[in-house]
Amino acid sequence: MTTLDRLDGWKASGVISAGQHELLRALVRQDRFSLFVEINALLYLGVLALVAGLFNVFQDFVVNLGDAVILGILVLLMGAAFAWCFSRAHPYAHDEVESPSVVFDYVLYFGCLMLSSTLGFLETRFGVFRDWSTHLFLASVVFGLLAYRFDNRFVLTLAISTLAGFLGLRMNAFDTPDTDVLRLTALLFGGTLAGLGLWLYRQGVKPYFLDTYLHIGANVVLLAMASGVLEPATGLAYFAALLALSGGAIYLGTRFHRFAFVAYGTLYGYAGLSAKLLETIGGFTLGL
Repeated sequence: MTTLDRLDGWKASGVISAGQHELLRALVRQDRFSLFVEINALLYLGVLALVAGLFNVFQDFVVNLGDAVILGILVLLMGAAFAWCFSRAHPYAHDEVESPSVVFDYVLYFGCLMLSSTLGFLETRFGVFRDWSTHLFLASVVFGLLAYRFDNRFVLTLAISTLAGFLGLRMNAFDTPDTDVLRLTALLFGGTLAGLGLWLYRQGVKPYFLDTYLHIGANVVLLAMASGVLEPATGLAYFAALLALSGGAIYLGTRFHRFAFVAYGTLYGYAGLSAKLLETIGGFTLGL
């Protein structure tokens, strides 16, 4: 009896499901499978490595090249990348627009990194913005506009993460040790992301971007609540809020068939519960 025959028998007897059966058959037959996600990730990392390499070159030769030459190179690379993207892109539409070429997304990502690098160089060498938070806010706005213009969820993630960095720096500007204020900011930020994503979804503006907003928003909110579980005065309130939000994530993830949110609710809730038990019981080994 061959392995394929055994797999067929296991499927017939209910030992494995139809989906598991197809997957295992493909592995046994050594069928070809897609490496699209892996290659995509490597190409994005390659673009990031290219930008890092350029900066290392600039650091080594900054004295010889001079600020004006380096700034000119950054602006030239950024302008060339964005000009190429605008010249090749399809017209804007609220619905999903297919990328015009295989390399389009990587050129766009390169242009975004060059924009961030140019703004950072202007602030570092010339103090144009007089505040790093201004540079981050400007970059996040531009990234958001580019994400919608060119229909790119990766750039949208870049815009949201840059905005989160801006909010973090704004909190540091107050020079306050009050972590509750920082957690409240994270809670409002995550809730606003989810609300904005739902509103745009209902307006029919890039509705498939909703998952990006919800994934980031859920992680920000749950992480903010989990980080406060061990606070001396407010830990119990954070713990209750974490359990409620984790339960909501699990329920909604199950209802709408989004396993990632079930995982978020389970992992963050488990982490918070474990931390609280270890704190309450008092002994690490006994707590485990």
